[in-house]
Amino acid sequence: MKGYLWLRLRIGGRLLAELGWWRLALLGPFLLLSVARAFVVLAPHAAGQWLVPLAVALFIGSQHRRRLDLGFLQLTAPRFRPWLAVEYGLWSLPAAATLLAFGQLTAALLTLGLAVAAAWLPAARPQDSKKRRRSLVRSEALELVSGLRQTAAAVWWPLLLAGAAWGRQYPEVPALALVVWLLLLAGCYGTPEPWTLLLPALRQPGAWLRRRVGLALLYLLLTAAPFAGMLALGPAGVGGAGLLLLWGAALLTMVVLARYAFYPDTLLVRLTQGAILSLVLLAGQPVFPALLLVAFAGLLWKSRQRLSNFRQD
Repeated sequence: MKGYLWLRLRIGGRLLAELGWWRLALLGPFLLLSVARAFVVLAPHAAGQWLVPLAVALFIGSQHRRRLDLGFLQLTAPRFRPWLAVEYGLWSLPAAATLLAFGQLTAALLTLGLAVAAAWLPAARPQDSKKRRRSLVRSEALELVSGLRQTAAAVWWPLLLAGAAWGRQYPEVPALALVVWLLLLAGCYGTPEPWTLLLPALRQPGAWLRRRVGLALLYLLLTAAPFAGMLALGPAGVGGAGLLLLWGAALLTMVVLARYAFYPDTLLVRLTQGAILSLVLLAGQPVFPALLLVAFAGLLWKSRQRLSNFRQD
């Protein structure tokens, strides 16, 4: 177990080194700030404290089920589950410590217990092509075809739309529904596709990126139009709805670019996307446009450079 944990620590250090110190310095604090702020807000709340164990369990469980080394561990060390349990327990310690700091002992123990139990979850299996249903999303938008099914978007979208319609007199309700829907869309781009699907990008990386971003923005505008319409007809007005859509389009664009900026490393991709989404904390602040511009330029350059490594002219 000691060797395994040391190996995981070395791998994490190499991934952070690949991410680069200036990207860590730019985006890392916002990711840490957003997570810490969420824990501090939820921990003292009587009902909100139970969201912390749920959020930690969902995050660790989803990361575990998508791990690419589970098959290797099964072959080389059949009794590897306790190793994973210790690793996941260490991941959950900051959240459990925050709950303990506010005197929430039961929620802290539940957080730690659910994280440890995630080590025994089975690996995710690809869905049989014979059982796939027809999709309204073009098969070319491969992220959305699989991602929207995994997130049960066919259920979430009408529920969010119904909630926004119910509270449309308050601009915060449709705005919050739109933000949640944006997060669901962004979650579809967390797992890089196999390199064999990058064949169209091997000659024209720029055209590939424009196509991926264009499809993502198209589906965002189509699905977000009802929410934006409710905002435009409410107290927020057309200006407020337009600003929120523009903000969502900018963040989704950077999420798509981050998918290819560190291809094919899933962990680096998700860490970068999490840091990008944490910029929501600075929306409305004077420094927000400058940080958004710097992050966008860096991701655009990095994604084109990364895809250029796969060119076979």
